[in-house]
Amino acid sequence: MQIKTAEFIKGVVGTDSILEDDKLQVAFFGRSNVGKSSLINSLCKRKNLVKVSSSPGKTKEINFFLINGEYYFVDLPGYGYARGSRDAQESIRERIVWYLTTDEVENKKVVLVLDIKVGVTEFDQEVIDILVQDNVPFILIANKCDNLKANEQKYAVQKIRHAVNDLPEVPIVLYSSKTGIGRNELTARIFE
Repeated sequence: MQIKTAEFIKGVVGTDSILEDDKLQVAFFGRSNVGKSSLINSLCKRKNLVKVSSSPGKTKEINFFLINGEYYFVDLPGYGYARGSRDAQESIRERIVWYLTTDEVENKKVVLVLDIKVGVTEFDQEVIDILVQDNVPFILIANKCDNLKANEQKYAVQKIRHAVNDLPEVPIVLYSSKTGIGRNELTARIFE
């Protein structure tokens, strides 16, 4: 599948009619500063579709982008930014869990973006457990893979695989927004 068009539709903070749209919703999430916005931009081959902030933790809404007029890419807020207040961090955490577990969205896939050097965080693990329990299909992205040598990438992927209890049905895609590594594989897995 080739991404030909991508446009911002709206940002929401709770229940909204867009959640009940029958279109597939592909939700991207990860901790602040993991490169999620750059990844979405590189997938869509657009530099400024999703705003890339120099200061992490800026996105507070759940942002919807219409892809090819048929699907939504859903940009969830980044989590875990240390400078945010505890209340703000908890609010973002709750918003993410709410979106991932709400019955209002019936047709969704999740793309969990991990920094390949950091691996699976405690909150990542909590969300993975929720996705497995609710049978929501998801893909793990080992992002910024260009920062590691091939043997280091292999070891990092093994650590990620072990952290998700060696679930063989969960794909792990090496990705780099800078070099384009993983773009075709991720696009194929999203739309399979």
